[in-house]
Amino acid sequence: MNSFPEKQKYSKAELLINELKLNSSGKVEMFYSPHNEYIKPSAEVMLVGITPGWQQMEIAFRTAIKALKDQQSFEHACKEAKFAARMAGTMRANLVHMLQEIGLHHYLSVPHVQRLFEPECPILHTTSLIRFPIFVDQQNYNGHLPSIRENTFLYHAVLGSFLPEVNQLNHPLIIPLGKSVEAVLRQLLDEGRIKEERILWGFPHPSGANGHRVKQFENSKAGMQDILRSMFKF
Repeated sequence: MNSFPEKQKYSKAELLINELKLNSSGKVEMFYSPHNEYIKPSAEVMLVGITPGWQQMEIAFRTAIKALKDQQSFEHACKEAKFAARMAGTMRANLVHMLQEIGLHHYLSVPHVQRLFEPECPILHTTSLIRFPIFVDQQNYNGHLPSIRENTFLYHAVLGSFLPEVNQLNHPLIIPLGKSVEAVLRQLLDEGRIKEERILWGFPHPSGANGHRVKQFENSKAGMQDILRSMFKF
């Protein structure tokens, strides 16, 4: 990253390069992104997406490169990249709205869910089933084509990244974002790789591209509130 010039924005041609490619299988490629180096072991809540998208990757590189040019350490650069890139864009706004609606802030004793996304807040950890960005034909991977559960390359990536990461946290509340993530977590449960004791089922994927998001949320809102009351003994 030190070799990259500092820019206002990077293109796919600049970042989706062989030097940053971690692995691949056919048209499916995995690339390095600096924001995935930072893990918050004190977190009480773990938001789990599918994989970072291009927008998150670009923001992470832009932030980390700037920090390195400012003579910050690699660890500090990755931490700044994590805070800048996590659930970036409209996804974060949708996510905050839905988490606030189910009352998560009450159980965590914070005034508003937005507080969780502030850099100094120690209780939120955001991650993905596959920590590093996955692209298919250099387009964002959507979790369906191919299916993570049916694709050996992708499922091994989950086992190699998500499982070690969740084991570094002390039994956090896990919130899978969307049905694709839920399906993988249920497979991990069936295989005895994780325990179900603190998983909030039913949360829609917060992407603006999820046109069924609002309806899914309304249908599962009461159920999620029941799960939270049961978990936190309210």
